[in-house]
Amino acid sequence: MRRVDKPWGHEIIWAETDRYAGKLLHIAAGHALSLQYHERKAESIYVLSGRLHLHHASAPGEPVSVRVVEAGDAFDIVPGMLHRFEAREPVVLVEVSTPELDDVVRLDDRYGREGTSEA
Repeated sequence: MRRVDKPWGHEIIWAETDRYAGKLLHIAAGHALSLQYHERKAESIYVLSGRLHLHHASAPGEPVSVRVVEAGDAFDIVPGMLHRFEAREPVVLVEVSTPELDDVVRLDDRYGREGTSEA
């Protein structure tokens, strides 16, 4: 198990194998992950606490919708799906995914992290 500090909070990677990965994401109020998609990685998300604003589109270039996901709700993110997690209050969620943890294509990032395009 390992903790990874992020500008939006932190994650606890509690499982990492060649077949799957498991994380707990702690997103601080007022913060958001990058607007991103994955080329290979698939994720299943379960919100433990808080209300998550999920920005999503079926693919980059498609219109983005926002869905409020409450504690106890689950959703899936498939490869190619554009998404951003935003927390207006503290949010804790479980993410179980395929093992490609570095498969992140950032299109926009509030924190100027590497890999963000200007488009």
